[in-house]
Amino acid sequence: MSLHNSPAATAAADLPPGPGAGLPPGPELNQGSAVPLSVEEGGEDEEEEEEEEKKEKEQEKLSPIPSISSAAAGGLEREAKNQFSTFNNFITTINQKKEGIENRNSPSQLVIPDIKNVRDLPPICLDVRQKQRISIDTLPQELKAPIPSEPSLPIRTKTEKDFQDDVEKAKSSGDWKAVHDFYSTTFDSFLEINAAFKKDISSPFNTIEDSGINAKFVNVVYDALLNTPQDVQKSVLKGIINGLLQEWKGPRTKDDLRAYCILLQNPQFSNTSTYVIYAHLLRQIAALTEADHHFLVHWSKKISQRRFKQLVDRLLQFISLRLFPAKPEEFPPMVKCTWWIPSATKVLALFNAANSLISPPIISYTEFYNSTLDHIDLMEEYHNWRCYGNSHRFSFCQYPFIISIAAKKVIIQRDSEQQMISIARQSLVDKVSRRQKPDMNMLFLNVKVRRTHLVSDSLDELARKRADLKKKLKVTFVGEAGLDMGGLTKEWFLLLIRQIFHPDYGMFTYHKDSHCHWFSSFKCDNYSEFRLVGALMGLAVYNSITLDIRFPLCCYKKLLSPPIVPCNHNTLVGICDVTLDDLFQIMPELAHGLSELLSYEGNVEEDFYSTFQVFQEEFGVIKSYNLKPNGDKIPVTNQNRKEYVKLYVDFLLNKTIYKQFSAFYYGFHSVCASYALLLLRPEEVEILVCGSPELDMSALQRSTQYEGYQKTDLTIRYFWDVVLGFSLDLQKKLLHFATGSDRVPVGGMADLNFKISKSETSTSWLPVAHTCFNQLCLPPYKNKKELKQKLIIGISNAEGFGLE
Repeated sequence: MSLHNSPAATAAADLPPGPGAGLPPGPELNQGSAVPLSVEEGGEDEEEEEEEEKKEKEQEKLSPIPSISSAAAGGLEREAKNQFSTFNNFITTINQKKEGIENRNSPSQLVIPDIKNVRDLPPICLDVRQKQRISIDTLPQELKAPIPSEPSLPIRTKTEKDFQDDVEKAKSSGDWKAVHDFYSTTFDSFLEINAAFKKDISSPFNTIEDSGINAKFVNVVYDALLNTPQDVQKSVLKGIINGLLQEWKGPRTKDDLRAYCILLQNPQFSNTSTYVIYAHLLRQIAALTEADHHFLVHWSKKISQRRFKQLVDRLLQFISLRLFPAKPEEFPPMVKCTWWIPSATKVLALFNAANSLISPPIISYTEFYNSTLDHIDLMEEYHNWRCYGNSHRFSFCQYPFIISIAAKKVIIQRDSEQQMISIARQSLVDKVSRRQKPDMNMLFLNVKVRRTHLVSDSLDELARKRADLKKKLKVTFVGEAGLDMGGLTKEWFLLLIRQIFHPDYGMFTYHKDSHCHWFSSFKCDNYSEFRLVGALMGLAVYNSITLDIRFPLCCYKKLLSPPIVPCNHNTLVGICDVTLDDLFQIMPELAHGLSELLSYEGNVEEDFYSTFQVFQEEFGVIKSYNLKPNGDKIPVTNQNRKEYVKLYVDFLLNKTIYKQFSAFYYGFHSVCASYALLLLRPEEVEILVCGSPELDMSALQRSTQYEGYQKTDLTIRYFWDVVLGFSLDLQKKLLHFATGSDRVPVGGMADLNFKISKSETSTSWLPVAHTCFNQLCLPPYKNKKELKQKLIIGISNAEGFGLE
């Protein structure tokens, strides 16, 4: 008997399904086409058919559920209404297949037949569920139905040791029945999963602090799973399908959340043949309420680093293979499973949130990057996000943690280019409308400066041409011939940064302990030069120039607070939550002292004799500041020392430099104002401005260009033998000597356009660098020892930026 789509089935497709309504049949069922599944005629009697017809007629009377509008459901789009077999047909077919299971005694690789044409679920409507819950809460007390308690769990006594013994016996005897029974029972339902893996079935474990999961037992069971026979592995997948198909009545219980948390760790989901089942599991988790997600996030942060990374990698692989499948025939057509990627991305966001809750994080934020996204139309993603925001229309830009820094740079550059073109076009139109002769210079930001008055001229130029800051930058040094093909622009940046950050200039203080600069807290009448530095950083990002600036990460956190300049000019900018860790990056000695204060076991008030008043020296005069009203009269005690440290750190990193930093903030955003900044982390802004600290000299060797030399020449071979053998410190010195910065652009070493030119000078001379062109001039030294000696002397004694 073949099941065909009826009007009732169409109406049912609009209903919010249970956890697994419409899920694919068991993995053993062979799906050869997109036609409805067939069930053998002898499997059902006429009475069952009549009952199903009555149910379908009742469902047909129900009105369809409204479409998703909640931001929490963002990305789970409604796919086409598809035909699906009834629950009874599905269970009947699974039971028929269970009777035919053979070959239990031979371990083999899991092989799942083709399930590419499985029909999809309509999305679960979060809004409707939420409205139903709200409406219940607003009912009079006497009309409220009692909240059902969690169902009692079956008693399961098998321990981790018992299971391991069963596995060892099965391996030696070849009889896997006991292991098969354990897996098929344990994964048959959410209740059974909890019965097996819950630490104590009598305890609720309903707090975010403890999931109640016996993680060690879960790990042992999953580690053994992939080494069991094929039919054992299939029984687990069938059980998961059963669990997902169970009727969903109301919000999920904590036992359900525990089951989801355990099922996510199943290593079988690394196999593409299980992706249909995996997708439906992800969909149910993505559609949970915000409160349920809160529990999953906090429980996930307790997972070990290795297994946490495996979970993240599995989700990233799922997204990548859905975008670019190696074998497209393995999956349903993309048009029929548009919800796969949004569901997986939202679940990945839960792990990203869990990772962010811990300091230091479980894994690096870069582990969440999906480099596959570098090859999609990123600007379309960006424009969709700009147009629809975090609405139900999915865009990867809603989840920027998954987009690599290289991809974000592409978005920022193209957005910048479009802004440049738009500004230049408007200038041209204005010129023509006034019947004036167009001038090509009007398409650029032309900066003319004198070397002797570099800072003041640059400040005047950028202030006068504020409307042109988003045009392509071109620099001219007065009295010097030559066109700016990029070299003069870089030289201008290098000289200007070098002069502004010099200690004698007084704008920034260099902290030797942390090797970074910080804003001077000295008061002044004009903060326009801080705005210039901000504009310089913005122009560098805008024009893809890497600067040799050493700001702590805290600076970039403040630069993104907020990432979009507020319309109300009275709104505070550059103020962010700062911690003792931030102070450690700038003033480690002071931060260590405050840390000692927090951990001091004696009487703080009597031994330290401090108050909520601090002192700072300004131009030789000691000034006092109260951290709170009447702070000079409030002693620091064991009870209030945390408040004292918090206020002191905020005072140093926010309040004392507010005017300086706000000018810096507005200068940066006057150039880089873009919604693309919302996609960036502070660490990523730092990389865009200063480059990456990770060096790969082999990559530099592969991308280096030569002038006067061939890469096979003896001098060049000596050079790379020496450089690749350098310590990391010497390699950084070489890069700084040749390019003006010891960091690498976002695009990698290839983006440096590094060149080695042959110098016709005597071999007694040291190497020379043209930092504006990333060029190293190397004499033809006679042997490797001489080359190494001269190179080390040159790179170790170069002054400033190594300018010729």
